[in-house]
Amino acid sequence: MILRPATLDDVARLERWDNKPHVKWCTGFDPDLPLPDEEREDWAGLIARNVGWFDILIGEEDGRAIGVVQIIDPHLEETHYWGHCAPNQRAIDIWIGEETDLGRGYGTQMMAQAIDLCFADPAVTNIIIDPLIINEKAIRFYRRLGFVDVCERNFDDDACLVMELRRTQWEKV
Repeated sequence: MILRPATLDDVARLERWDNKPHVKWCTGFDPDLPLPDEEREDWAGLIARNVGWFDILIGEEDGRAIGVVQIIDPHLEETHYWGHCAPNQRAIDIWIGEETDLGRGYGTQMMAQAIDLCFADPAVTNIIIDPLIINEKAIRFYRRLGFVDVCERNFDDDACLVMELRRTQWEKV
């Protein structure tokens, strides 16, 4: 498994993955309904921007795209999705694109690499994530990696569990 920067060649794949029922459910949308136009990511625009506080990485196994990881500096992120955040933190979003790749260990490999990338910067103290409260499988996954519960919080209409992994917790795993 490798993580590589997303390119404009990945846009169609990312758009297709966004419409997968399991991805829509994990991001708070009804898996049986089309994704509303106003909720579609502008992948081409995001990839082309190349800002220092946001990375989009594609997980590949033997040259085949498996999933995507976003690493965000929540202190610098311009929409302030996370609210006021201290410097030296990172936030991660991850999803597997195809249903057939779920439960095969790819997410664990991708997440471990993403965490290592975050902590490669010695200033980074912790990583935060926000799975939906109803996504018990994801919460168990993150706990196995060492993330601990911080609080329940609503992000727009989504009830989420904010979880955190401190550098010292990862070094023990």
